[in-house]
Amino acid sequence: MMKESVGAAMAVLMSFAMALAADDDPYLWLEDVEDEEALDWVRAQNARSLGELEADPRFNALYQEALSVLNSTERLAPGSIHNGHVYNFWQDDTHVRGLWRRADVESYRAGAPAWETLIDYDKLAADEGRNWIRGSVACLSPAYRHCMVELSDGGKDAGYWREFDTQTKSFVEGGFYLPEAKSGVSWQDENTLLVGTDFGEGSLTTSGYPRIAKRWVRGQRLSDAAAILEGEASDVSAYAYAERDGDKTWVFGLRAPSFFERITYLEGEGGAFKQLPFPPNADAQGVLDGRLVVFLREDWTYQDETYASGSVVAYDLTGGAAELVAVAADNQSIEDVEVGKSNIVVQYLEDVSGKAARYSRTKSGRWKAREINLPANGVVEIVSAGGGVDDAMLSYESLTTPETLYFVTAKNKVEKIAETPAFYDATGVVVEQRFATSADGTKVPYYIMGMESALSEGNAPTVQYGYGGFLAAVLPAYYSDPSRPQHGALAGLMWVKRGGVLVLSNIRGGSEYGPGWHEAALKENRQRSFDDFIAISEDLIATGVTSPEKLGIIGRSNGGLLMGAMLTQRPDLYAAIDIGVPLFDMKRYNKLLAGASWMGEYGNPDIPEEWAYISQYSPYQKLKADQSYPKVLFYTSTKDDRVHPGHARKAAAKLADLGYDFYYYENIEGGHGGTANQEQLAYRTALEYVYFVRQLMGEGDD
Repeated sequence: MMKESVGAAMAVLMSFAMALAADDDPYLWLEDVEDEEALDWVRAQNARSLGELEADPRFNALYQEALSVLNSTERLAPGSIHNGHVYNFWQDDTHVRGLWRRADVESYRAGAPAWETLIDYDKLAADEGRNWIRGSVACLSPAYRHCMVELSDGGKDAGYWREFDTQTKSFVEGGFYLPEAKSGVSWQDENTLLVGTDFGEGSLTTSGYPRIAKRWVRGQRLSDAAAILEGEASDVSAYAYAERDGDKTWVFGLRAPSFFERITYLEGEGGAFKQLPFPPNADAQGVLDGRLVVFLREDWTYQDETYASGSVVAYDLTGGAAELVAVAADNQSIEDVEVGKSNIVVQYLEDVSGKAARYSRTKSGRWKAREINLPANGVVEIVSAGGGVDDAMLSYESLTTPETLYFVTAKNKVEKIAETPAFYDATGVVVEQRFATSADGTKVPYYIMGMESALSEGNAPTVQYGYGGFLAAVLPAYYSDPSRPQHGALAGLMWVKRGGVLVLSNIRGGSEYGPGWHEAALKENRQRSFDDFIAISEDLIATGVTSPEKLGIIGRSNGGLLMGAMLTQRPDLYAAIDIGVPLFDMKRYNKLLAGASWMGEYGNPDIPEEWAYISQYSPYQKLKADQSYPKVLFYTSTKDDRVHPGHARKAAAKLADLGYDFYYYENIEGGHGGTANQEQLAYRTALEYVYFVRQLMGEGDD
């Protein structure tokens, strides 16, 4: 036992020594985002890489294909119902920055929405001479007249907030205004905002988010607003927000000690906040008839009852009693909970296939579920529920089935409203769910999509996608999130129809099987997520789907970290690695932009015991010479104020000095999404697929 303790202590000391050495980083200058020398390096890398990729004879065809999907005016226009209207944000080739618009529910439900424009972001940017990108919108329910509209400079997470009137369709002169910051805004009433923002020195957490929440009354200077809740500097954030419950408004406070933990408070008489009795891993979803609806991500023992992780409960805000609303089975995961006027709509997964149900409370205090009858074996999403009504809208799609929108009445009658046209001919395309066995024996599901001929012949060029973090499930979508090139509409047209195979990896770290699937890969267990991805890759090779010479992989953000781990741990398995807006230097990630907020996911590299396990996979420190690395593609954005572009820059620079070739693309705007409009997204998507075509299909014409 003594030898084991000494050995563990030595390992920690060695890791700490490595950490000290890591601070002597010759590429730190690339972390200075707007430094001219750093930008010169970026321009040189862009010119070298883009010149080669654009020169490929297949690039233009791929770009036009991406544009045909992303700018199609026949795309679905999903929106949310508020006070008799459906509100929607729309982009196309003539509205590059986009429109915020609305249509009356009747015309929308009939499939012929009568749109009226509220904000034309292209016109606004031109009129004001600013690079405005649409941000969030916060409106006062149920009237939905008084709104706060966020405008982002180039797509950053930080934004400016301005008051907007949906009745006059104009910004309110002399109305509420917040300067650029990562702010949180909630309406208490038409003359009162609950605000968390940058109030000056000491008002932000170490993660760069608000630490103080204030109540701001119309006509009052922001500096004179009264503080009502304060968090710790070490918290991720602290906010206050209001929830409408019929004619009553409840005010809550929230502190987030870590990315996943929540301490929820209720404001009582006299403005005092009282902490509610939920465990840290619990998320409040809304209030219904005086009961706060809460999703649990850990077991909760309360008043002699234990409510399981992955359940939904209703907590009486007046009397303090709790009731079980819904509980997920072992093969299920509750993904979304929306509170309506008199009931709750729940979207969940069952073996990674989407379903939905409506839950109503009986007079006896029990909650009864009624399934919403939607197609099976695909992705179901709640598009709109709540807003003071029980009518809801849900969508269905799969890798081969275009997105379809359904109107669901309060009595669960399902009506098809509209559907996206097919963006590619899916004739002969096969989609299967398979399972691989990870290093610890865990069965890990994955979806595989390809032409029947490609799958039957085997050894096909294959692209495997993965994420594996932050409770984010990887789902077989067609179009609902077009920024993901692995979704059916883009992948089907640009890759599968060319004979390629697409694979979606449901590795641990996501939410595919509930909170436990995520927790299994947290912190010191991160390698499990990587092992799951490797297991799928090896299964694809063992079953003859592909070979290392024809297998490429793709991931972004946390998925970019996954790609870095694959590059440094198993380069022998892959011929192409697409690494988007990645985390890479895990020694410094908590010091860069919002990185400190993710220590609940990865751990704190400044604590020697935690760096000991982070250092085992941090890709930046693991890069070394004389390895069988494939020629990788990095992309990032100068305006990304979430994951610092320095991660990608430094990784590329280090690879160059180690003697490796690579492709690099840094967009000057676009934020963490990497793009600011559909044209930029089409361009980047074409770069990604021409990269895979070159690496996995070889030279030649389209």
